[in-house]
Amino acid sequence: MKRRLSSDKENSSSSCEEQTEFFKRVLHPSGDSGDQDFSWAWLPQEILLRVLQCLSLLDRAFASQVCRGWNQAFHMPELWRCFEFELNQPASSYLKATHPDLIKQIIQRHASHLQYVSFKVDSSTESAEAACDILSQLVNCSLKTLGLISTARPSFMELPKIDDTPVDDPSLKVLVANNSDTLKLLKMSSCPHVSPAGILCVADQCHGLRELALNYHLLSDELLLALSSEKHVHLEHLRIDVVSENPGQQFHTIKKSSWEAMVRHSPKFSLVMYFFLYEDEFGPFFRNEIPVTHLYFGRSVSKDVLGRVGMNCPRLIELVVCANGLRPLDEELIRIAERCKHLLAIGLGECEVSCSAFVEFVKMCGRRLSQLSIMEEVLIPDHKYSLDEIHWEVSKHLGRVWFPDMMHTW
Repeated sequence: MKRRLSSDKENSSSSCEEQTEFFKRVLHPSGDSGDQDFSWAWLPQEILLRVLQCLSLLDRAFASQVCRGWNQAFHMPELWRCFEFELNQPASSYLKATHPDLIKQIIQRHASHLQYVSFKVDSSTESAEAACDILSQLVNCSLKTLGLISTARPSFMELPKIDDTPVDDPSLKVLVANNSDTLKLLKMSSCPHVSPAGILCVADQCHGLRELALNYHLLSDELLLALSSEKHVHLEHLRIDVVSENPGQQFHTIKKSSWEAMVRHSPKFSLVMYFFLYEDEFGPFFRNEIPVTHLYFGRSVSKDVLGRVGMNCPRLIELVVCANGLRPLDEELIRIAERCKHLLAIGLGECEVSCSAFVEFVKMCGRRLSQLSIMEEVLIPDHKYSLDEIHWEVSKHLGRVWFPDMMHTW
């Protein structure tokens, strides 16, 4: 037994020595440092930078304490051009105390390097106060993108006033005043204390503003009309999230005249809308003409709604439907092909379309369809086409080889 243990120990020791020699050969292929002990400090900074970019802010800070080389990598400008972090109320009082302070230190030291800043804040008062304080620190930055996102639960959204909301109009005004020459993209989602007036203060001062990403509850006729009157702001992209915060939630309606004013002011702007609603919540939408260009349905949507899309979305460029009921969408697809003359891309998930109607749809759209993503299970064979025949007919009208997408099997 002693002999066996001794043998195992020798084998283990030999294995460790071999691994050490292996790392030495990798890091020093010339062999000139073969007598030195291996050290993680020898890891090239390019590789270390890639590793640090994958870590959270706190993990980066902990890694910077390993050695002097890792600390130097922690302060490389390349690491802080894109700065994403969260302000949550953690269980550990140590993390709670150091996280906002650490963020401030990073901003103070790397303000001139920050270009893309995004942070999420929970509903706690402490986090909200820290967020507003951090916004006031972004003075010497040249921000191109700013993301302000609240992680408060939907129940908080029902309240008319939230004292601990993470982002408000005053802090937003301070921020844009300090970044008016560079800010081009503003993303905001579920920020109850940001008003249309707060957004307009951004538009009024940030002459380079070209993109807004908002929750639908921030959108209003007054906001669209005001944006349409700003001489120096010509939005290229307006992204709207239409999300059901509570079952049975009622949504307001935007007037057709407000959309028309926006199109006159910025004729080429893209209106991108993401819908995550239940069927009974679609009442206010697509009743009148709307200049949407990119439309995504993340939940099941009815034939009625898709029929209204075909009637009232003439600028539509891209359409993605996650799911539909079990009734074929033949008439709806044909109507979309007839009315949406700019349609370039379409994707259908859990839906049904007869092969004949699908071929007719592709024939009407012609070769302008650059993306056609249709699951094989969507297509229903009929008297004219089988699943084996349809890809040839569709390919002929597209001008390129096309096959339906296959369902992945695991």
